[in-house]
Amino acid sequence: MPRRDYPVMSMQQPFEHTVTEHGPTVARVVRAVLGPGPDADDAWSETFLAALRAWPDLPEDTNVQAWLVRVAHRKAIDVTRGAARRAVPTDTLPERRATTGLPGSGEPDLWAAVAALPERQRLSLAYHYLGGLRHTETAELIGGTPAAVRRAAADGLRTLRQTLAPEGASR
Repeated sequence: MPRRDYPVMSMQQPFEHTVTEHGPTVARVVRAVLGPGPDADDAWSETFLAALRAWPDLPEDTNVQAWLVRVAHRKAIDVTRGAARRAVPTDTLPERRATTGLPGSGEPDLWAAVAALPERQRLSLAYHYLGGLRHTETAELIGGTPAAVRRAAADGLRTLRQTLAPEGASR
């Protein structure tokens, strides 16, 4: 995948612009890591609450998207830890779930295949391809070297291609 250069946003801009611009990316990342549902929604909200608190002190040259993905990573970990400590009611479902950009809406086979990947592969794919982080930044988040993260992402892509290839298609 070609390297993308991200525009650096001015910290003088209203924070609402940042939420509008980067909210969908953060949502895709937390949903890929946590799965669709209230845990991902909580991580998204917590990401932007933390970002709002830190916004005035953020350096001008910050890559806002990469910074938000890092914050989202930490919030996803917090949500996972919190969920392990409390019971989750399952007998009450929301009346209607939003379907815009949710894993499992539109391409259920893809999101099920992503969820079935080993954790390092899933995280490498989520942070690099959905979050737009470079392999070095992803390695800092999940541990290991950039080469190991690159390998995990490549292995994950290969597994997805093999899993999702139509019957009889060359792999």
